[in-house]
Amino acid sequence: MSIIYSVPIWRKAPFVRLLLPLVIGILFQWYLPIPVYQSLIALLCFGIAYCIFLFFPLVLRFKLQALQAIMINLMLVALGLLITWQKDIRNSNTWMGKYYQQQDYLVIRIDESLQQKEKSWKVYGQVEKLIKKDSSINCNGKILLYFSKDSLSSQLKYGDRILVHKKLQAIKNSGNPGAFNYQQYAAMQLIFHQIYLQPKDWIKLKDENKNQFKQFIITAITKILSILQKNLPPNKDELGIAEALLIGYTSDLDKDLVKAYSNTGVVHIIAISGMHLGLIYILLGWIFCRMPGIKKSKILQLVFMLTSLWLFALLTGGAASVIRSAVMFTFIAVGKTVAKKSSIFNSMAASAFVMLCYNPYFLWDVGFQLSYLAVIGIIIFQSTINNWFYFKNKLANEVWKLMAISLAAQVFTFPICIYYFHQFPNYFLLTNIIAVPLSSAILFTEIGLVALSWIPWLGVGLGKLIGGMVWVMNQVILWTNQLPFSVWEKIPATLASTALLYLIVFCLCSWLMKKNKIAFRLFLFTLLAFSLLQSYGEWKIKNQQKVIVYNIPQHQAIDFINGNQFKFLGDSEIIGDKALQNFHIQPARVALQLTKPLDTFSIYHFPPMFYQIGSQKIVVLDRAMQLDALLSKIDVDMIILSKNAKIVISQLASVFNCRQYIFDASNSLWKIGQWQKECEELHLRSYSIPDKGAFVLTENQ
Repeated sequence: MSIIYSVPIWRKAPFVRLLLPLVIGILFQWYLPIPVYQSLIALLCFGIAYCIFLFFPLVLRFKLQALQAIMINLMLVALGLLITWQKDIRNSNTWMGKYYQQQDYLVIRIDESLQQKEKSWKVYGQVEKLIKKDSSINCNGKILLYFSKDSLSSQLKYGDRILVHKKLQAIKNSGNPGAFNYQQYAAMQLIFHQIYLQPKDWIKLKDENKNQFKQFIITAITKILSILQKNLPPNKDELGIAEALLIGYTSDLDKDLVKAYSNTGVVHIIAISGMHLGLIYILLGWIFCRMPGIKKSKILQLVFMLTSLWLFALLTGGAASVIRSAVMFTFIAVGKTVAKKSSIFNSMAASAFVMLCYNPYFLWDVGFQLSYLAVIGIIIFQSTINNWFYFKNKLANEVWKLMAISLAAQVFTFPICIYYFHQFPNYFLLTNIIAVPLSSAILFTEIGLVALSWIPWLGVGLGKLIGGMVWVMNQVILWTNQLPFSVWEKIPATLASTALLYLIVFCLCSWLMKKNKIAFRLFLFTLLAFSLLQSYGEWKIKNQQKVIVYNIPQHQAIDFINGNQFKFLGDSEIIGDKALQNFHIQPARVALQLTKPLDTFSIYHFPPMFYQIGSQKIVVLDRAMQLDALLSKIDVDMIILSKNAKIVISQLASVFNCRQYIFDASNSLWKIGQWQKECEELHLRSYSIPDKGAFVLTENQ
């Protein structure tokens, strides 16, 4: 009787073992920064120790192989520390932030094509030189530039150089609870400053500075967009989806339409991902296997395939999910060419290892995380799910296969989707069955349009066909989005609850697939822990009493919170603007599970300006008031000043005995500066919302 041995995944996929310590090193350096000289010494010491170990007798090395593994892992941890330190441009001696002062001039190169916003042009700039009174310094650093819309700024293009003289603004978070961490996101793009430029703040220099390859990419993108705009019907919804689907261009996308795609679980179609690159990979393989002069040479096929694959990846903007797929397909293609088959897990781990060595910040990229989790889910679960049912009808069986892929991809992605987006698309199976094959047909047709657009009648015909298919897909998505319970929204999630949810999924799947009793027991234990965590969270929500002063530029916005009830005090413009609410206020209400808006202040309002949450007493002043000194001051915990109220701090201090003065974002910066100066002179505590972010007052704080 033959014995079947099961080879563990870490032996079939050695790159998995190499990837884990590298990730640990990256995380350590980001959250607990270690000086570079310590990382270098550690890498050197572990490297020397490993080299010495190689000179040991073979028997001794075999006995001490665990020690060898430890040294390799420690070297990789040190490597992760070093590459993360090196990627941070703030550690470079040429970073402009080390030399910049407010009065300096900056020579900046426009680093891409201008993006049109509602009231401005947005573009990334690369600092080339910093000019002081008596000297100039060659330096570098990326800056986010906003130009007012005028005839001069609209003519700027990639490679243009401008001379700027205006104070840079540091990129900061709004500080609103639950809000997107834009400061961290920008830092991982190596951007720490931004600036808004009027015509008087800059002049265009005569010479240009272009990278010819990047210019080629920008020219190609412009040409592709021109072909689509010329041949597709003049409907913004169809054109925007077609542009996003082919090259990831999102400037023409309608926000409500994107929201519908997100709600129905098919937003990955318009966010260039591994699915697109997989389709391109299949198409290239089919073409080059039949092309004369190439089909007989595997090496030529490989060269042309990888060149085309990477060119497409660069045309789409080089998102982390696309680069991940390009690297993985590169490993697969090379493996096939040399007639060697390797574990798909090894190829994935190798692609992740290479990507993180190039840019360790990919680790925090949502697209990077989702793409790997989706592929892992498909590899592990697709065949098992597919075996649940078998249909004799070929079409029905193909539909079930597509559903199995969608279900498998969701197994490992839904917890992290809930964590980041706080929603779950309930009809994702229905929409994916229609949208995935239809979007694939659209993608191939768009490639045909770009290749054959020089034939006028064919270009027009393909354009109408693409427009029709996109229209059908949009209508299906919009119809599904309007169905009852199309999306489960406002799902609260924390890092702890997400980790426990992943443990639940892992243990449950292990029990169902392997009949592992230990996994079942761990599943029950983790489920209990998850339930207790949720119960504790609900208890905290039920007993919470807070005041949130939001950081919304030029607006007053305050939430008074009691349990899951809230009352909003602020500008009526915010109430009618869903975009402002969704971006600035909704994340906090989701995180704090605020579900019951109150129409009145009956619980804690004492007209005309006094409010109370628990024992916390708050005064809100947004207009000039006549204040007379009192024999006995009124004790309050917080005074919120809004809308440049014509109030003098000394007059307030003669009436109120206040713990802290809050200046919200509806005030001008000069007015806040004036109030802060008065507070300093009177030795009073103050807090500036525009400078420090949103303020949260909690009962018993």
